[in-house]
Parts: sequence; C-alpha cells; structure tokens
Amino acid sequence: MSAANQQERREIESWIVGFTDGEGCFSVSFIRNATNKSGWQVFPEFVITQGAKSKKALEIFREYFKCGKIFVNKRYDNQNEYLYRYCVRSLNDLSMKITPFFKSHKLKTAKENDFLIFSKVIELMVKQIHRSDNGMRTIARMTEKMNRKKKSRFLESSETIR
Repeated sequence: MSAANQQERREIESWIVGFTDGEGCFSVSFIRNATNKSGWQVFPEFVITQGAKSKKALEIFREYFKCGKIFVNKRYDNQNEYLYRYCVRSLNDLSMKITPFFKSHKLKTAKENDFLIFSKVIELMVKQIHRSDNGMRTIARMTEKMNRKKKSRFLESSETIR
C-alpha cells in the first residue's frame, strides 16, 4: 500500500469515527419472537441515519466495511426528504468488522461508553450466552446503561419475572 493510500485510509477512518460520534448509534434491543424458546430475541445493530441529500455518506460506510444495508424510511409528515439508515445487524459482521474497527479507532464522545457495552454484548452473543435465560437477563441489565438508559422491556415482562 502506497503512502498516499495509507494517508487516504487514515483520513476515511477518522471521518468514520467523527461521523459515527455525531450521527451513529450502537443499540441492543429485545424483540418478542415466538419462535425462540424464551419468546424474545436479542437484536444488536449499528446504525447511521441521514437525510436523502446525504445518502452518499452512508454509501461510504457500506463500501468501507463491506457489509450492512441501506434502508429508506419514507416520511409522510411535513419534512421534504426521506431518511436513510445504514444498518449492520449480522452478528458475524458486528463481531468481525464493526467492533474491531471501533476498538482500534476510539470514539470521542459519550457514545464510546455505549460502544463499550455494545461490544461486550456482541462478545457474549458470539459465545451464545444469550441463549440462556440467565444470559438474556445479563445482557438486558447491560443494555439499561446504554443510550437513553431505559428500563429493559425484557426484564419487565411477565415471562421474564416468573
């Protein structure tokens, strides 16, 4: 790799970190799923959202990481442009591409705390800890410290309390 290519790569990596600090989200949700033994599914995702005019930024993420999809959220309110979301949901892609990148390229905002919890959840899921009731509860308690610090619906559900 030439020096110019290395410099360009460092620039795009710094840009990805800054853009993620401003517009990104690391989240772990619990979704009801009747096909799972527990009735719940752990749903981790890395998301960047932008208006239609800035969709090119999302394409840069997809090209760099070579994974994820871009979805359109059509709007029917007084806003003039649709929202687009770059999402990575594959556990393999999250564990092999997204978390290693952000472990070696630290975020600069409070989002770093969310990422650290997110990466621990991904590690637990790779080890299949989430397949047990105890593991699900452990992950749910961890996610209560992320983002808006909401109580986990999973922990409050009657199926979990039994």
